[in-house]
Amino acid sequence: MKKADVAEFYLRLAELNPEPKGELEWVNPYTLVVAVALSAQATDVSVNIATRKLFAVADTPEKMLALGEDGIREFIKTIGLFNTKAKNLVLMAQQLIERHGGEVPRDRDALEQLAGVGRKTANVVLNIAFGEPTIAVDTHVFRVANRTGLAPGKTPLAVELKLEKVTPAPFLLHAHHWLILHGRYICKARAPDCWRCPVVDLCRFREKRLTPPKSSSAGTATPAP
Repeated sequence: MKKADVAEFYLRLAELNPEPKGELEWVNPYTLVVAVALSAQATDVSVNIATRKLFAVADTPEKMLALGEDGIREFIKTIGLFNTKAKNLVLMAQQLIERHGGEVPRDRDALEQLAGVGRKTANVVLNIAFGEPTIAVDTHVFRVANRTGLAPGKTPLAVELKLEKVTPAPFLLHAHHWLILHGRYICKARAPDCWRCPVVDLCRFREKRLTPPKSSSAGTATPAP
């Protein structure tokens, strides 16, 4: 995608949603780390349902550790991979207490050393909790970046680095939110809603669906973010 088209791409998404927000619910940086870690191979909706009750009793590493693996499991057993995630939350709580005084570090390398935390989770936390202009590449961002021609890459890291390079500075802070929401609600995996896409003329996707399916209409479809 040409430099001018990239700027226009983000400008249109920004005009539609000037202050995009993540859809996971959290109350402090620690609960954000937990929520993002739990969202792996799970929907934000399912995570929010579980964490509303979990965070009511355990919103710090100390409280999570006191709850214990069995206690945590009872709250998150409706989420995929809940056994592994319960173990990771206990270990993560221990690590935060022992290494960081119970505080979430504002450092990608330190975050990635926590149990259950990878680069994507670290980038989300840095962006949302600390206002860092990081770009977290999940399946939605990866798809949108490649499909549209915005920042093609064979791996999430390659896409992340390309997005950081091509995204104009004024749009960096919210870039991954715009791309996630665009991928979740419009540029969907199996059947993208190109017919209602605000950047369809800039997109390099060759198999655009420019008319709505017969079972849907512009009046009943999910609104653009």
